[in-house]
Amino acid sequence: MRKILAVCALVLVSAAMSFAAPASSKAKSATGATKIYSAIEAKEGFVGGRLFDVLDSVGGTGTWMEWDVNGVRDPSLVRILDPLLNSTNKPKMIWVITERDKPLLAVLLPKGAGEVLVFYEIGKLDAKPVALKLNKVLTPDVVFRDYRQVSEKAFVHLDRPNLKISVLDKLIRFTYDNPDETPLRYDPDFATKTLVEKRAEVNDYLGFLKYEYSMMLRAFVQSTRGIFNWQPWHWYMEKWNSKYMISAKEIEQMLSKGVRPDYITVFKAKASTGEVVEMRTTGNGFLEMVITRP
Repeated sequence: MRKILAVCALVLVSAAMSFAAPASSKAKSATGATKIYSAIEAKEGFVGGRLFDVLDSVGGTGTWMEWDVNGVRDPSLVRILDPLLNSTNKPKMIWVITERDKPLLAVLLPKGAGEVLVFYEIGKLDAKPVALKLNKVLTPDVVFRDYRQVSEKAFVHLDRPNLKISVLDKLIRFTYDNPDETPLRYDPDFATKTLVEKRAEVNDYLGFLKYEYSMMLRAFVQSTRGIFNWQPWHWYMEKWNSKYMISAKEIEQMLSKGVRPDYITVFKAKASTGEVVEMRTTGNGFLEMVITRP
């Protein structure tokens, strides 16, 4: 299995990260351009689902995204993380949530026999866009830790069995199959519509495909670790993804053909390392991401 993954030329390097725990919980102190928003302690550790209950209670309705030590490092986070890297109190996990007025950084630290979650409020995430890149060596036990291996080349998600990964010599293929009761509507008479009607239809498609893209990110990118150099939140930022996303012009050309496509490619990028990353949808609940070696 490891030989196959090495041939696929993907990378994750395990890294040690260090942080210092705050002296008290519920702190509200300034830290340069950021501040400690809150600290919540569990004297016996966050057992079962309590960890994520606490994250959600602080973060709200958004999605926490795990920070990748091998990904692009936002300067706003570096100001917090770098001074702590030399600490002996190493964190267990780190997350960021962006769906609020100011992003939050959450760090899970050991504290005595228990644990503490420290939340830092960030002014903004400020890394400059860089070319998408894949790392060179894959460690299955880390990268696919949310999956179980069912054969030499296949993995199935621990909680969502309809989320699967196939690892072959020349590609890695992610699939999520959840048939939709209201599939994407397709109008064979699109070419005969007025300019205003066409524009409205294209905008509807753009909105739907952006939603499908966010679903693919959650299913494929956020359920794995350390494959790409982009942090999970960078995939959502238009300044990072805009040149790789399907455009209004491409949607109009697709609809004008009058034939329903089998797949719609929502995102396609050639990585700086030569691989092609493509995300596509059928519009009926089947999503796919394929990473292909040249």
